[in-house]
Amino acid sequence: MDLSFLPGVNAALNLVSTVLLVVGRIWIRRGRVVAHRRAMLGAFAVSSLFLILYVAHKAWRGFEHTPFHGEGVLGALYLAILFSHLVLAMTVPVLALRLVQLGLSGRIDRHRRLAVVAWPIWLYVSVTGVLIYLLLYPLNPAPA
Repeated sequence: MDLSFLPGVNAALNLVSTVLLVVGRIWIRRGRVVAHRRAMLGAFAVSSLFLILYVAHKAWRGFEHTPFHGEGVLGALYLAILFSHLVLAMTVPVLALRLVQLGLSGRIDRHRRLAVVAWPIWLYVSVTGVLIYLLLYPLNPAPA
């Protein structure tokens, strides 16, 4: 089975997650708790689907990486984005699961305190996921 289409799907899932995270934040600031809950559970579901498809694509490719051919400042910038994305992405599943657990169990004060830290991390990972896709696929310079 050819899974080469998955990087584009995964970038789209990251984009949808980004939109849901931003909309969810706007709605909670406006006091729309039910809309916030729906948006954030949607972001959780989309991010979970992303993770499943990301691992499936990596396994399909034998866990090889896609090289970025940019050099100099562009190469260094890519590596900085990639490194920060990878380190923070490892925290998102744990943070997101805990946020969902706290929110759904009504422990709103603890949910809020964690969200102050977790929401920007989750948003950064979603946004940089799209950026990394763009840099690795449509914008990746030809090898030197």
